[in-house]
Amino acid sequence: MAGKKKMTAFFCSECGYESSKWTGQCPSCHAWNTMVEAPVEQKVTASGMARGKSGIGLSGNRAKPVTLKEVENTESVRWKTGYGELDRVLGGGIVPGAMILVGGDPGIGKSTLLLQTVANLARDQHSVIYISGEESLQQIRIRADRILKSDDMAHDNLRFMCETDLDTITETLLSEKPDLCVIDSIQTMCAPTVDSAPGSVAQIRETTGILMRLAKEHGITFFIVGHVTKDGTVAGPRVLEHMVDTVLYFEGDRYASYRIIRSVKNRFGSTNEIGIFEMRSEGLAEVENPSEYMLSGRPEGASGSVVSCTIDGTRAMLTEVQALICRSNFGFPKRQATGTDYNRVSLLMAVLEKRLRVPLSEYDAYVNLAGGIRQTEPALDLGISMAILSSFQNVPIDEHTVAFGEVGLSGEVRMVTMADIRVQEAAKLGFTTVVLPYSNARQVRKNTDINVIGVRNLQEAADAMLGGLRRKGGTVN
Repeated sequence: MAGKKKMTAFFCSECGYESSKWTGQCPSCHAWNTMVEAPVEQKVTASGMARGKSGIGLSGNRAKPVTLKEVENTESVRWKTGYGELDRVLGGGIVPGAMILVGGDPGIGKSTLLLQTVANLARDQHSVIYISGEESLQQIRIRADRILKSDDMAHDNLRFMCETDLDTITETLLSEKPDLCVIDSIQTMCAPTVDSAPGSVAQIRETTGILMRLAKEHGITFFIVGHVTKDGTVAGPRVLEHMVDTVLYFEGDRYASYRIIRSVKNRFGSTNEIGIFEMRSEGLAEVENPSEYMLSGRPEGASGSVVSCTIDGTRAMLTEVQALICRSNFGFPKRQATGTDYNRVSLLMAVLEKRLRVPLSEYDAYVNLAGGIRQTEPALDLGISMAILSSFQNVPIDEHTVAFGEVGLSGEVRMVTMADIRVQEAAKLGFTTVVLPYSNARQVRKNTDINVIGVRNLQEAADAMLGGLRRKGGTVN
């Protein structure tokens, strides 16, 4: 008798949408050429999780409804990673039993950070198993010799394993019962009962589901490393990000020294926090004062340079905004923005030309946020506008001045949030003057000794920072 025909379906690799037939465009997320075929029938694995049958992955007891008073509150029990920057992004530390997905470009430092983190946790008497599907034990040892201390390498609580078979991994975790496990990476893991290659939609869904059951039923905390696509998102179905508790992205130019870790999903904390690290020869090091780090090497007495202040979560960060305006040699002026929104820069230039009658349509414009950081907060509007005017008039702005505020289409400077924190950050780094929206100035003037100048529109800001505008004869060198 012929064997039973395997049922297959088509899944979108971007959003996880399921369809019985192939389509060129996903009906859910409208992405093109993302539908891949995968089997929908699943056999019961060694862990007994595919159909919910009792096995080594289940406790054997039926779940019963309970009241909230009977549930243990693990929110107050958080493990410190040894890095304040990472703890801030996680919401105060690691919650036991959580699944944390870490994504980032190749070579950005994901494995380096996790190796340093698990070494700190092992030092705090937490048992850790690091499972690598991409590197051999010898390769891990080479990296550990460079970034770990000899005491951390010899610690009994930190053990390593090179394996991709999920059944073997599951049996090991259930027998060892570690506090924390690192999976590097999820795209290399393979469930033998799924008839597809590692990294496929079906494999990622099955392996993540099994690991999630281990985390929730046995209290094992997982750090899962995920590859990213050319768009910067985690490779695989979008359902992967929905299943985990926290999604962290490692950002930054791999050829630059700084790294930014950002949370885009966090069930145990805010998603607005960022952590900043610096890549060194001995591994990643925290940048506790990012404002000072970003402003290092700032030129003195140069036109087109303004310091502005942005907010990420509860952290204020000073950023140098640079602008270069030069006369266009062609009929179509060039516009370029690095580190901020190109469309926002074009809008601000149109406001300057309309409201202040500055002939920017005849000039090329280049705007850059120094340090390679990327920010799109509206509070940068005033800093970008003043940097453009400073370069256009070739008049430098006082290097001890900070400017922030949102600019409207009528040229008005509008209120921004958390002005007190921004002013305090500027005062901490030695700045003596802050130019900000007039509505914010009334609130912060009483709380600080720094010179606070409130402006209602771009004209008042230009008068305060540039001594007014030269209507005629203004040249650009």
